[in-house]
Formats: sequence, C-alpha cells, structure tokens
Amino acid sequence: MSVRIYQLSKELEMTNKEIIALLQERGLDVSNPSNTIPNIYAESFREEFKKKGETKPTTSLQKDKEIVEINTPDSAQTQTAPLPDSPKTRFVKTAEDIAEEKRQALESKTVVSSIISRPENTKTPASQKPPLPPTPTSNAAGAPKTPPKIPGIAGNAPKLPQTIPTAKEPLRSSPPPPIPSHTTNTAPSVTTNNLEEKIEKNTPPPPAQTNILRCKPPIIVREFAITLGLKPFRLISELMEMGIFASMNQVIEEQVALRIAKRHGFELEIQHRKETPQQTPQQTQQQQKEAAAKRAIEEEIKSDEKRVPRPPIVCVLGHVDHGKTTLLDTIRKTSVVSGEAGGITQHIGAYQVTHNNQKITFIDTPGHAAFSKMRQRGADVTDIAILVVAADDGFKPQTDEALKFAQKAAVPIIVAINKMDSPGANIDRVKQQLQERGIATEDWGGEILCTPVSALKGTNIDTLLELVLLQAEVEEFKANPDCPAEGVIIESQIEIGRGPTASVIVQKGTLKIGDNLLCGGTYCKVRAIMDDKGATIKEALPSTPVKILGWTDVPEAGMVFKTLKNEKEAKREAEEYAHKSKVKSLVPEKHEKMDLQNLLDAIANVKEKTLKVIVKADVHGSVEALSACLQDIKSDKIKLELLYGEVGLISKNDIKSANAAGAVIVGFNTKFETGSAAQAKHENVQVIQHNIIYELINQVKDLMTEMLEPELKENKLGAAEVRQIFAIAKGIVAGCMVTEGKISRDAFARVLRGKKLEPLHQGKIITLKRFKEDTSEVRAGYECGIQISAFNDYKEGDIIECFEIQKIRPSL
Repeated sequence: MSVRIYQLSKELEMTNKEIIALLQERGLDVSNPSNTIPNIYAESFREEFKKKGETKPTTSLQKDKEIVEINTPDSAQTQTAPLPDSPKTRFVKTAEDIAEEKRQALESKTVVSSIISRPENTKTPASQKPPLPPTPTSNAAGAPKTPPKIPGIAGNAPKLPQTIPTAKEPLRSSPPPPIPSHTTNTAPSVTTNNLEEKIEKNTPPPPAQTNILRCKPPIIVREFAITLGLKPFRLISELMEMGIFASMNQVIEEQVALRIAKRHGFELEIQHRKETPQQTPQQTQQQQKEAAAKRAIEEEIKSDEKRVPRPPIVCVLGHVDHGKTTLLDTIRKTSVVSGEAGGITQHIGAYQVTHNNQKITFIDTPGHAAFSKMRQRGADVTDIAILVVAADDGFKPQTDEALKFAQKAAVPIIVAINKMDSPGANIDRVKQQLQERGIATEDWGGEILCTPVSALKGTNIDTLLELVLLQAEVEEFKANPDCPAEGVIIESQIEIGRGPTASVIVQKGTLKIGDNLLCGGTYCKVRAIMDDKGATIKEALPSTPVKILGWTDVPEAGMVFKTLKNEKEAKREAEEYAHKSKVKSLVPEKHEKMDLQNLLDAIANVKEKTLKVIVKADVHGSVEALSACLQDIKSDKIKLELLYGEVGLISKNDIKSANAAGAVIVGFNTKFETGSAAQAKHENVQVIQHNIIYELINQVKDLMTEMLEPELKENKLGAAEVRQIFAIAKGIVAGCMVTEGKISRDAFARVLRGKKLEPLHQGKIITLKRFKEDTSEVRAGYECGIQISAFNDYKEGDIIECFEIQKIRPSL
C-alpha cells in the first residue's frame, strides 16, 4: 500500500510544501502533492510526529531560521548584558576616569598646536631627530610605565593600546592613541600649507551651479534690473553699449534679456501664460522614473495585500473528434455537440462548474486545423490545460499542436485519456506516446497527472475534477477583486437585438454594470452582464466567464480590456488607437528601385488571375480562422486577395462593395440581411455560404479552379483519303474513303498533303454525306463526302485527319 502526500498533509494538518520538504531531506524523490510514498514511511512519519508531543517537525529552512534568530544579538541585550570574565564591570565613570580623560585631551591639543606652530619650510636634520619613543611596558606591579617626553612638546604623549578589547574582555577606559610625531625618519614635517594642499588635492571640485531666473513677459527695464540685482541706469548703459536705447519703463525683447542675463551669470527662463516652470530634461526624466517606480511599488503592495484565492481557468485541448466537447458536456451536464454543425466545435466557449463547493472555469476550443489561433488564444488565457487524447486513436496533428501551445504558455498539463471503454482502446500506447514527447505520467515515473475517462458514460469524471482542484491548490491561483476590472476577450459577435457583444473572462478586479471598458479601438459602457447560462448578473468576480453588452463595435478576440474612469476618456483613447492603426496601415512601404525586371514582374502581376474575396461570419474567431485558411491557399496560377472580413449578416453594403471590386462574398454560419439576397441576384454578385468551415474552403478552391484556363488536349478520331472531287452549289466536296477510326460531323479536321503530310488547312467539318444523305458519323471502310469550312483546294491523295480537343480541368 502507498499513501499520497496530500492525504498525509491533511491528516497531520500541515501544508503540502512542508511535507514535501521533509521527505526530500530524508532522501525521498518527491516533488508533487499527488506523489505517493510507501506506507511504512508514512507510519514512521506519523509515529515520529506523535512522539514529538504533537508538534510539527521542522524543515531545514525552519531550523536555519531559528539558528539565525538565536545567533542574531538583540540591540537591547548588546547594550545591557555584561561581558564574560567581567562580573563586576561598571559602565558609570568615576571622577578619576573623567580627570584622566581631561588630562589626555589637553596633551593632545598641545601636540597639535606644537605641530602647526612650526615654520613652514623648516626641516629637522636627520642627525638632530630625536629617537622614537620606546614601546610602553608594564612594571612588576602591573601599572604601565610613563612614556618618555618628546622634545618641544609639553607633557607626555599618550600611550598606544597594546590590544583591541574583544567581547570577552571588560570595557575599561583607555587613553586615546598618540598622534604621530613629526620627527620620523621618512615623513617631512607637517605644516598648515601641507594639510591645505592635501585637502585641495583629495577634495573634488564643487559642481558648477547655474543660477536660474524666471520672469514673465513683458520684460520691463526697471523690473528686470531689480531681478538681476543691478541699478536701472547700469542696465540702461549696457543696453546702449548693445546699440539699444531704452528708458526705465520700456519693454525689451526676450532674446536681448537672455543675452544680458547670460552676461551676468544667470540662466533666464521666460514663463509664458499657462506655462509651468520648466525643468531640465534630466530632472524631468528622473522625477518621472521615481514617480513611476513609486506608484508601481505602491500598487504592487496594495494588490498583493488584497489578493484572494480565485477559481482556476482550465482549457480543454485536443484533436478534432477526440471528445473534448462531450467531456465538457458531461461535466456541465448540457448538450453542446448537437448544436454544432457537422458535429465539430467551431466556436470557443467558456463555462463555470462547481465541484466539492469549489468553482472551476472551463474553456472549450475547436479541434479543427482551421481554428489554431482559437486554440492558442485559449491556452494563453488559462491556468491549467487538459489535453484530451482518444485511447483508440492516440496522438494526432492537432494533439501535438495543442501540446505545443500549452507548453509555450507554461501552464500545467493534465492528460485525460478519453474513450477508455471503446473497442481498440490502448491506454499504454497513449502513455508511451506521451513519454516519447517528454511528458511522462506519474505511474511512468513522471510528474504529469493523468487519468483514463469516458466522456460518453461519465466514468472517472470526478477523478479528473479532483486532479484539477489538486493542481489548483498547488499553484495557489489568486487575484485582487477590489481593483478596476481587467480581462481577455474570448469571442465577439453581433447578435440580433443586442448589437455587438463579447464573451470575456475577468482576470482581476470586479466587473460591474455601468463600467467603462476599453479594448483597442472599441469601448463599452456596460449595459448588461450575462453568465454562461444566459442569466443576467450585476457583477463578475475574477475567473468568471461572462458576456458583455454595450460595445460600440465588435472588439477583437484575444485582446485585453481594461476599465477607465469615465466614458469620455474611454472614447478618446479608443479614437486615438483607431487613428494610429489607420495611419500605420496607410504608410507606404519602401519601394525598390524600378528597373526592367521589376516592370516586367508588375505587368505579369496585372495579367495574373485573382479571386477577390469578402469574408462574413457570425463571430470574430470564425472570421479570423476563415481568413487565415483562405490566405493559406497557395497557387502559382491564381492568387486570392482578401478585401476585408467582418462579423455579422451579409448586408447591402457588402453587395455593393463586391460588385464594385468584382469580388465574391464568402459567408460562414451567417445569413442575408433583408433585401440583400435580391440585390446580390440583381447585381450578379456570387455568394458562397456554408456552416461547416472545411466545406466552405473546398468551395472556394473549386471556384478558383474554374477561373483558370483549362488545359487543352488533342485526341485523334480517324482519317480519310481523298479519292475524287465534286463541285456542288455550296462549294467543293471531297469524296473520301475512311481509312481509320471515324469521321464525325462538327469535329475538327486538318488537310495533309505530300509525302511528309504537311498540314495545309485546319477547320471544322461542316458537311458529311453518305450517298447524298447527311450523316453524323462514318466509320472506317466506308465512303463519304467531306466539306471543311473555308477550304476548297482539295486534291486526290490528300489526307483528311479528324480530331477533337478535350478540355482538362487544371489544378491549383
């Protein structure tokens, strides 16, 4: 028997991380709460826990923390605790100690004054230099000997301390260290000038300060002179030197004021009306950086303090027809598959379910190759990815693609092996394929959670949900519900009676009715919020999938929306974004230098056949998927040009645009507006519609093929030899004997003459007679009369060859 780590943590009332850390210290290779350990280890762990008096065992990190806390001295203890080996240490100074300190300070001042009072360039000869004072030693009684006096210095120099007091020695009042003598063997005498020179050399020059003066126009001579600290007549004389004659109340120009201020060492800043005091670029950038960093730190601190657990967002990925939607239907206890055309999911949907009183948000994604962007968008939004693999089918192209999306988004993966009860199911083969792709399951020595399920019968669905909640508990997903709402657009569409709507997932904050949202070039005054079941709600917390009504236009799927203060600000930012996008699209690309080859290529492009397409679909994700699939159709003979793609019904404006551009309208899962179908028929605009995307793509390919010129192939039918020539009212008729094959009326024929059978003429057989009666066909061995269009120069011995031209359908 074995015990899972999360079960043991619940039993001992400890966290999963503490249990895993303890087991890793004791040599067990575990890293996930769902890992198992032998029962004997679990029993010993329980006994050890009980023997310790029901106290939680500490990990090495906790032990290190305790050791650091013990070894770190408290400030109060450092100041008051007595040192070892000094039980009677006193920190109150006696009168003798104070007198001794005063005497030593007086001696130090005398030494410094003696040094400074020496002549500036006086040097003591080496022969007259007094010897260095001997090292002080202690006498027998233990008292230090008085150091010898230095000539020219009153009093004794203070002694050098023998050792530095350590923590084990008592703190005694000791005299300060002596000031070095000026009578050493190597150093010159210290003078005031030397000290000043050293200070000047070692001290960096002070930064140049710029005096800034600020004034407002008009600049009057009297006021400007006072600002500069000059007398008015002095400023007037300076102006006269510059050739400007002005009185005290006269206004001077700004450029003149700048020159005068600069002459007197000032930098003049002229502040015009409604203008704030200017700052240097360095000051402005520094202040902006500091303010931004301060705001970011404050917001991060506030956000972290208010973060609370939120439901996990789970994305269901996998190959088409592997049971993703059926699995989600079983979890949600609904039926979505029956509502999808062709039995495949062509839209992205988000739902929320409750299991063990905990909410889980699911995102269902299409499995068809056309919807790769939808799958990638779903993987980027989610916290956990469920990879659905059919047990009887194994890994398929979209399965590998979905796995790459999940790995790129760096989200935990849970593998659900579906159709476990179907004939031909091989669960071990699926696990082997997982192993080959570097994601081993737990029972194969890896860390990936995996369980076999049956979405159709509901087998092991509870186990799958428990694994999801377990993974969410390990990851600890949190969000701040008190900040302005932000989230991601999952899908967007235009609904009849509702206008533009968007299915979103709130990532942080609380979305409320009346909020002003901004998403790219569109904005929204939230009129209504609907949950995944269609019920109207007043607010949506983090990780909640909802539908929002009130958008000015259809927002782009996959973009992030945010909440602004008011509708005016949201409208302004949306217009700015739309304007920038439009300007960017109108910027011409760099053109290469035109030469003969480029000119020929341009002419060839003009002659090349092009199918122009307008895409209309029910939701933005379908427009995105269909446009990508159509642009992926590659051909050297014809190209496809996508004019635009929009969400909604096929309108009259679409018909007009298609008629003007000679384009075809491709509608996916959408219908005509009232009156637009009749207009399309009247203006002869071709419209292709279907509710299954790959059928629609095939129809577009067929239309492109029909636009190409067919390949012509000549097929010989027979031949006849001219034996006699007859003249009739309608022209000349050649009497012939059919030598091979057959001769057919209205077929192509050519006249061959001579030994080399050189062709003389080619046309159609307009008359074919058999004994003066018209016939449609004459076979070999029979005689007939043949007349070819626009030819009368028949001669005996000519060969008339009959053939047909077959048209072969070209390929893209």
